[in-house]
Amino acid sequence: MRLRGAKGLPSKYGNQRVGGYDSKRELKRATELALLAKAGEIRDLQEQVRFELIPKQDGERATHYVADFVYVTKDNQKVVEDTKGHRTPIYNIKRKLMLYRHGIRILET
Repeated sequence: MRLRGAKGLPSKYGNQRVGGYDSKRELKRATELALLAKAGEIRDLQEQVRFELIPKQDGERATHYVADFVYVTKDNQKVVEDTKGHRTPIYNIKRKLMLYRHGIRILET
């Protein structure tokens, strides 16, 4: 079974993979953040950072959220960012679990 977005299958929401990113929007934001990092406005820029939401349990896999970007601002605030074109029901649950479990409110761009 091939995953959506793999060669030959359309993306579920019409996104096109561009330059190694899941969408044109994500590529644009990655470029913007790279420029901000180079200018010293942000630091410690990371991409595709995985957070555990629910640990592995008997017979069940762990549940994770993968943030598009994580970085630290000039005033030492950690930012977890997701480029969103469409909020899915699964994303909404994971967003709430991030706040509940890690105390992190996701910035949506």
